[in-house]
Amino acid sequence: MKSLNVKTLNVAIIGYKFMGKAHSNAWKKAPLFFDLGVRPVMKVACGRHEKQLKEFAARWGWEETETDWNKVVKRPDIDIIDVAVPTYLHYDVVMAAAQAGKHIFCEKPMALNSAQAKKMYALAEKKGITHFINHNYRRCPAVMLAKRLIDEGKIGRIFHWRGCYLQSWIVDPNFPLTWHLRKETAGSGPHNDLNSHSVDLARFLVGDIKSVTAMTAQFVKERPLPDEADAGTFKAAVTGKGKGKVTVEDAAFMLVQFENGALGSFEATRFSPGRKNYNYFEIYGSKGSLIFDLERMNELKYFSADDPDYARGFRTIIATEPVHPYVANWWPPGHVIGYEHEFVHSIVDFLRAVEKKKKVQPNFYDGLKVMQVLDAALKSAETGKTVLLSN
Repeated sequence: MKSLNVKTLNVAIIGYKFMGKAHSNAWKKAPLFFDLGVRPVMKVACGRHEKQLKEFAARWGWEETETDWNKVVKRPDIDIIDVAVPTYLHYDVVMAAAQAGKHIFCEKPMALNSAQAKKMYALAEKKGITHFINHNYRRCPAVMLAKRLIDEGKIGRIFHWRGCYLQSWIVDPNFPLTWHLRKETAGSGPHNDLNSHSVDLARFLVGDIKSVTAMTAQFVKERPLPDEADAGTFKAAVTGKGKGKVTVEDAAFMLVQFENGALGSFEATRFSPGRKNYNYFEIYGSKGSLIFDLERMNELKYFSADDPDYARGFRTIIATEPVHPYVANWWPPGHVIGYEHEFVHSIVDFLRAVEKKKKVQPNFYDGLKVMQVLDAALKSAETGKTVLLSN
């Protein structure tokens, strides 16, 4: 183990609900399981509701609390701003944090739209800060193995990407109108929320997207209003004060052509009963194929055309051996890791980038590229036409 006498960096987290918990766990675990040249100090937790915020901070180990994020980003003792608030706040918080010269760890999707994302990226680059968009699924060891197999030419020329991200938490029409279901706070529905992950994975593994054809659907037009204090949760209570309009789509499908000529399909919905968080993709190439299923996230299915014809078929590779990225820092071979570990891996890579003053991926550039694809798809769904993306 390295000496504990390492440089410290003070972290402030803005937001304390679902992602606040996931990020807090990662900040705590990263220096325990990985040797780092810098150590994060969980300095300040920020949120609107003081009572809930203090309970959160006490449970997760944040030293202080603050209800005004503007004060937090201006504090000279804060080195890193962790943006874990609803999407509509990303732009304001990131722009203020970047202007103040803070390093930024930001939850996805990057912004409400690509216009915001472009400004966020430009300012971050101008200020020379380390910036990161938390598309955490890149850091599943099985996904990193898929990247290695592709980069080594094991799949050959890629022909097809098939991806879907399916959930079911709003099938009940009595589920309340949380911020996720309003355009002004979410940008769009599962398209921004779920397809952002899928597009990032597709860019990471296959390449940039050239054109998009898309369609969307809305199945529930109105929903009960939520209790304001719980509006950021997946189990928000209903206030009993009437209903409001749903202003985002409930499902989105995309067909794309990649710059390298491959074809792709994307499906995102919150109306798939039986699917809680089903993030799945298939990649087909001239020499092999890959299949990943988040519900079996320690596994990667791999087909190789180089196998003899009498022994061909998909093999299941268990990505828990120490030869796979990150796994050597966890448990003995065969002991699986879970959803929360991807966040730890993201924090580790982010901190190393801050320490060494190097870029880390996915960063704000990657977030911008994802938002451009998502915006193009919404335009296609609105116009009924294929939309070309400019480089």
